[in-house]
Amino acid sequence: MTSISFLSAAAAAGGIAPTRLDPLRLFLDADIVVQAVIVGLLLASIWVWSLIIGFSLRMANLRRKANRFEDDFWTQHDLDALLDTRRRREIPSARVAAAGLAEYRSSQKTGMRDRDGARLRIAQALEGQVAQEADRLAERLGFLATTGAVAPFVGLFGTVWGIMNSFRALAHVSQATLAVVAPGIAEALIATAMGLLAAIPAVVAYNRYAASTDAMIGECELFAEEFSSVLHRQAHSRREH
Repeated sequence: MTSISFLSAAAAAGGIAPTRLDPLRLFLDADIVVQAVIVGLLLASIWVWSLIIGFSLRMANLRRKANRFEDDFWTQHDLDALLDTRRRREIPSARVAAAGLAEYRSSQKTGMRDRDGARLRIAQALEGQVAQEADRLAERLGFLATTGAVAPFVGLFGTVWGIMNSFRALAHVSQATLAVVAPGIAEALIATAMGLLAAIPAVVAYNRYAASTDAMIGECELFAEEFSSVLHRQAHSRREH
């Protein structure tokens, strides 16, 4: 007979049913402060998962539309029609192209007399739009980073508070036993578990989506450089003619 079977048999013989972890009962029996911590961490965990699902769908949609746009862009002669259509779909590379084209046409009005200045302004317009796209793509990653860093400490606060209450209970009993403090400690440790439940997916998702965002911004930068070269060649050929 194994030790586990022996303990189970002994417990049954003694009239004591084996117990198992009941998170709901531990939550209901916990101190109000610990309960508040657990509820806050549960809401944070729900929000983290909603961000993960939403960001996954958003990035997949943007990448698909960006690839289709760039394929059309290099073969399309009517850029105005293409940009007006794609801009409504919130595609980063489309907004980058629109910013560069707008600056190019603004420089054309002066007759491209200052070719170096026009080239610099076009490059700055493209770079500025790429930076805006980077901020727009990463705007929701801050919550994931904050949750990953703070949630374990919030859970630890709830645990420390619960353990303090458990030890305070020892002052009202004549004999200190593990049975007196164990329930309170178990209730308090649920807060730490909830902190980890919120923090672990937040950290994993942040690292993954930060890398995905960097990759998309890198593609936007490459597209901006290629488009800038095309505009410079067009400006040079117009000046020669």
